[in-house]
Amino acid sequence: MDSIVLLDALHRIARTLGFHLAALHVNHQLSPNAGRWSVFCRDWCRARGIPFRAVKVRVPRGNSVEAAARAARYAAFAGAAADYVVLAHHQDDQAETVLLQLLRGAGVKGLAAMPLLRAEGRGPRVEGKTTRHSTLDTRPSTLVPRHSTPDTRPSTPDTRHATPAILRPLLGVTRAEIEAYARQRKLKWIEDESNQDIYFQRNYLRHEVLPVIARRFPAYRATLARAAQHLAEAARTLDEVAAADGAEWIESGSLAVDALRRLPAARARNLLRYFLAGHGLTMPGAGRLEEALRQALDAKQDARVLVELGDFTLRRHAGNLHLVRSGSAPPAHFEKRWRGEKEIALPELGGVLSLAPARGSGISLARLGARPVTIRVRQGGERLQPDCRRPRRSLKNLLQEARLPPWQRERLPLLYCGEHLVWVAGIGVDCRFQAAGVEPAIRPVWGAGEETRLPWRAGRRAGRVSL
Repeated sequence: MDSIVLLDALHRIARTLGFHLAALHVNHQLSPNAGRWSVFCRDWCRARGIPFRAVKVRVPRGNSVEAAARAARYAAFAGAAADYVVLAHHQDDQAETVLLQLLRGAGVKGLAAMPLLRAEGRGPRVEGKTTRHSTLDTRPSTLVPRHSTPDTRPSTPDTRHATPAILRPLLGVTRAEIEAYARQRKLKWIEDESNQDIYFQRNYLRHEVLPVIARRFPAYRATLARAAQHLAEAARTLDEVAAADGAEWIESGSLAVDALRRLPAARARNLLRYFLAGHGLTMPGAGRLEEALRQALDAKQDARVLVELGDFTLRRHAGNLHLVRSGSAPPAHFEKRWRGEKEIALPELGGVLSLAPARGSGISLARLGARPVTIRVRQGGERLQPDCRRPRRSLKNLLQEARLPPWQRERLPLLYCGEHLVWVAGIGVDCRFQAAGVEPAIRPVWGAGEETRLPWRAGRRAGRVSL
């Protein structure tokens, strides 16, 4: 019902406000009726001329089907070709979320619950301020959630990404008001039978706990929503403190351990949470966070710091903490032939290699000759002479000198001509293959992802290293 009401309201105001509207239905494939729901949504949109797309997702069975379904759903949202994905969460949902987070022992950010606007992948949440007067206008002419102006000041600078922002315009509207609008508009909808199953925690609160609370505290929805706003303000303040604490210590996606060492324990934990959140990490529990902080601060200088945090691993190298996405190493004998392409995707290595035409700098085409050019990974024992004034040196020594973290070395692309090592990302072109004068050449550029980003070269942008 909630989504149908939201879609009906947006459809009525789309032309007036000048935005393009489309519907995305996520089929979790958990109910035997899922296919029927998808058909209903398609037909409903078709009758109103609303572009419609259904996406099937796979929800792995595990400890929490709810959490897995949510993760799959938001992954589908992230792939939508839109500026905003608008969701129908309302004030009752917000109250349930606050209580659930409280019962889970969540911190300040968790208790802030759902924001009016979240720029997924673009930066911090933006809290909207809603009042008890945020209601649905159920007159036939229009439906407008009348929120007061949202506070859109982010706690850290925003950046542009392709992922759409998440907008929840009905957070100030109760479920009863939404149902009244639906009946006044004579809208039809389908109920998900799982919403009645009190095995799920949210449903248990909704059907067993909140009706009891409502008898004694009838305004609990607005009260809990107001508490969430207070906690959101506190969370923004903590982010601002962390940003100040880490201003000179967070660079190229890494955090200096000294920044944590110089702070009181509470602020050190806050800075570490801020650093992890900046990588899009789901926040670990308090015990795991404490263990990460302990290893970072107390492990010996030459000790291997490695803390598993969900899909990521926290590592320490050269006095800095790095968050690395967990994944398998590339094949030991990885090799790919270059056939003159200007760009080669190398997902096994986590990036894209560009080979742009150049003159007088980069790799001499004449010196490559007709021999096969291949991309490989380290095997051990390689030697390179990037500086013609200095002797040939072991690649291991060059990489250590460049302070490249060990876990990145295994994913570093090496360019070979026949059996001669020509170029190594972040190190340079071997003296024998360097272009001179105005001779035709190619200039390799390694565009690494977050896990393979080369940290030591000044002047690079967006993880791209040009040599």
